[in-house]
Amino acid sequence: MKIMVFDVGGTEIKYSVMDEQMHRTDSGAVPTPQDTQAQFLDAVYRLYAPHKDEVTGIAMALPGFVDNRTGYVSNGGALLYNTATPVGQLLAEKCGCPVILENDGKAAAMAELANGALKGCCNAAVFIIGTGVGGGIIANGQLVRGVHFTAGEYSFVNTNAEAWDAPDQNMACQCSTSNLLKWYRARKALPEDAPLNGRSFFAAANAGEPEALEVLRRFCHAVAVQIYNLTVLLDVEKVAIGGGISKQPLLLESLRSAYDGLYASRAGQAYMEGLPRCQIVPCAFSSEANQVGVAAAYFEAMQKKC
Repeated sequence: MKIMVFDVGGTEIKYSVMDEQMHRTDSGAVPTPQDTQAQFLDAVYRLYAPHKDEVTGIAMALPGFVDNRTGYVSNGGALLYNTATPVGQLLAEKCGCPVILENDGKAAAMAELANGALKGCCNAAVFIIGTGVGGGIIANGQLVRGVHFTAGEYSFVNTNAEAWDAPDQNMACQCSTSNLLKWYRARKALPEDAPLNGRSFFAAANAGEPEALEVLRRFCHAVAVQIYNLTVLLDVEKVAIGGGISKQPLLLESLRSAYDGLYASRAGQAYMEGLPRCQIVPCAFSSEANQVGVAAAYFEAMQKKC
């Protein structure tokens, strides 16, 4: 059995044809439509159509509050045009095949728990750094979805109680690749729309550019504080970092340094005694974790129907 797998992000749609052994072929990526849901559905169909005779259905990971049972999206996250719509049903009708939807962070968590960096963990989490911030929580060896399918939605976590009304004081705006690039443009006095992506930023950082390294330290401190919060709240053993920039060794090195620095800054304070530290690791499936996780969910759902 082969299926068409989509990983929809705020910036691009990654896709591939995948079989039950998770072999991926015909992979690629296109920009994510930003204006309307109709454009989004059309873009997905254009990618699906050339493969419709070789695949049996569609598995899609996407941002937002996703009911994986019905395909209903109550909040579209980075793609607000999907809010309060039956995205799964609309795709199934347009493409004429079964469709399974899953939140992107939860898809990554499933992949990493089953056969990746979180295998064997009791409590753990994934932290997906992209256009926004995706998350997935593992508790007692199981994925946590929540009553309203919002468990692990780190993007909505407030990062500054004194600035509750400020729209950018949340994890989506502070701990995303988008914000990393925003801070770098500001530090370099570049126009707000200056062309820049994670690859070009890390090219500068890996070359030792002082401005890039300064911004990276600031960014990693912001992310490390939130990983510390996850450690305190959930007693996680590991946090697996995903997203395109997770492939950069310098990011993981800087994150671990920032995280260790948080504990060092409070060394000797009695209330810190016995507080555990988690391991910060890269997602084993890297930026493909979302695709692997939602594909596995599709095959499992089809087996249950048989």
